[in-house]
Amino acid sequence: MGKTWVVFKREYLERVRSKWFLIATFLGPVFFGFIMVVPIVMAAKTKTSSQLANVLILDATGTELGNRVAKSLASNNPTSPAPRVRAIKAEQIAQAETTATADVIGRQAIGYVLLDANTIAGKEMRYAGRNATSLVDVQSITSAVRTSLLTMRLENEGLNAQRVTMLTSVRLEAKTEKIDDRGREKASGLTSLFFGYAVSFLLYIMIAIYGQSIMRGVLEEKTNRVAEVVIASVKPDVLLAGKILGSGLVAVTQVLAWLVMALAMYFVRIPILKAFGAAPAMVGGAINLPSIAPHVGVALVLLFILGFVFYASLFAAVGAMVSNQEDVQGAATPVMMMLVSSIIFMQAVMLNPSSTLAVVISLLPFSAPIMMPMRMALVAVPWYEIVGSLVSVGLGCWAAIWLSARIYRVGLLMYGKRPTLRELSRWIRMA
Repeated sequence: MGKTWVVFKREYLERVRSKWFLIATFLGPVFFGFIMVVPIVMAAKTKTSSQLANVLILDATGTELGNRVAKSLASNNPTSPAPRVRAIKAEQIAQAETTATADVIGRQAIGYVLLDANTIAGKEMRYAGRNATSLVDVQSITSAVRTSLLTMRLENEGLNAQRVTMLTSVRLEAKTEKIDDRGREKASGLTSLFFGYAVSFLLYIMIAIYGQSIMRGVLEEKTNRVAEVVIASVKPDVLLAGKILGSGLVAVTQVLAWLVMALAMYFVRIPILKAFGAAPAMVGGAINLPSIAPHVGVALVLLFILGFVFYASLFAAVGAMVSNQEDVQGAATPVMMMLVSSIIFMQAVMLNPSSTLAVVISLLPFSAPIMMPMRMALVAVPWYEIVGSLVSVGLGCWAAIWLSARIYRVGLLMYGKRPTLRELSRWIRMA
């Protein structure tokens, strides 16, 4: 136990004192806050391009639909002129498109909209232009065509289109509220969703970063022949345990530091958002985080610890298997695939956290440390599923430690090419 403490202390202090740890600890919250705030502000400021005034409208419908669409697009940008409309016959569509394409190539137009019989039937309209990949512009054109077609249909039926539009244009804001066994939650459903995503993503980041850090550390000690000196006085199992515990505490230290700084940033969020030009509604009042029951909090901590030990053991074994940087990425691919597979199913679990897929994914040992915390933040997970997840991760952790310890014990002193599966099985038997 004394030697484990020495290895643990050295591993922890060496990593905490490094400049990269300090940079990541202090700039991490700033970076995450930046990538969360800037997209929201940019999305709020995103508007339709003024270039839509330079769109050609090819109207082969034989109606006034093209002029209606032009007026609708012009109403979105009052300072810009209305788009040009070319009335054509159905048999002239091919020639008109060729001419319009030449206009776009010659920069006389930004693009063209084709309105034909399919548009009148409510099936499709076609747009081609330099801004065809601009989702905002295409959505504005589609909305203008849809609104103009609906208005024209209503007028043909003898109805007052403006009156119908006024009565049907109702925008409702859905305010959700979560209810669990203890009653109503102060936090909204959307807040719980973001909280669950943030917890799972944070666990994923910490496991990926520090798991690979252990792998690189083991490989570096092996290539520098430091391991040969260390294991002369310390057993490989003790060295492996000290490394995992030390790196795990470093991860916990960094998470705690991030939480403290996140709270500090939360209290000064208003001037920060105002500095970015956010709307008053975005600056808003206090954010009610979802409450966490004591047993859920304990389960979150245990899942993080067990999940970290599970992946850290496997990454350490990978570092002991290889002898150079070229082989380490290939050898670590199976471990990374297990970790990334959790993120692949994240959206499906977020959309329906009580589905059969979500339950199964949260019970598998390699994905439970990521998926179960998300489910617990979103819905009231039955206690037996939480226990089953902990038992599954615990058994997986035991198997990973057992396997990794044997690979680590032999591979730490093995050099040369990357071992095959047959050689790995021999290492395990030898250990």
